[in-house]
Order: sequence, then structure tokens, then C-alpha cells
Amino acid sequence: MNPLDFLIPVAHAQAAGAAPAAPSMMSTLLFPIILIAIMYFLMIRPQMKRQKEHRAMLDKLSKGDEVITNGGIAGTVTEIGENFITVEIANGVQVRIQKGAIANVLPKGTLKAA
Repeated sequence: MNPLDFLIPVAHAQAAGAAPAAPSMMSTLLFPIILIAIMYFLMIRPQMKRQKEHRAMLDKLSKGDEVITNGGIAGTVTEIGENFITVEIANGVQVRIQKGAIANVLPKGTLKAA
């Protein structure tokens, strides 16, 4: 008997018993597929829906609409261009902003009531 046998166990091959089966390819790929599906329905799809609604709101924008920007500035649309919109925020004070900066279209008369 070797003196190292007490410190390092000797590996003996087992004669009986089968080796554990490796997981199948289907079960290996199932978890990532389920994870991607969950991410799509919880994160990607709602964001795409919000973008579509925002784009539709910007397309329906017309002169005289009362809007609020992402920066919190409220005003009335006086001019609409291809990429920019002119918003009147006070009498004689007009600001030119990008179309994408419009956060919401307010109901008519909201600015007068405020």
C-alpha cells in the first residue's frame, strides 16, 4: 500500500451501473427559447406598440393643437415641418422643436384653463 493512498483516494472504475445520460438537445435549447419568448412579450412588444402609437399621434398633429414636450413645455402648434414643429409657448414667443420631442397632445382649452 502506497502512503499517498490515505491523502488522495484511489479512483476505481465501477463495474456496475450506467453512466448518467446527457441532456438531449431539445431540453438544452428549450430554456433559451422560452427566455427569449418571455423577453419579447414583456419588453420588446410593448415598446414597439408605444412607438407605433407615438408615430400615429405625430402624424395626426395639426396646426392649433395644444401639446406638451418631453421637457415639460406646453404650447400651441403654429407651424409643422417635415422634422421640426414650431410651438408658441406665450404670446409672441415661439420655439422650434423636433417632432419626436412632442410627448402628448392635450385636449383643446387645457392651456387656457391652466
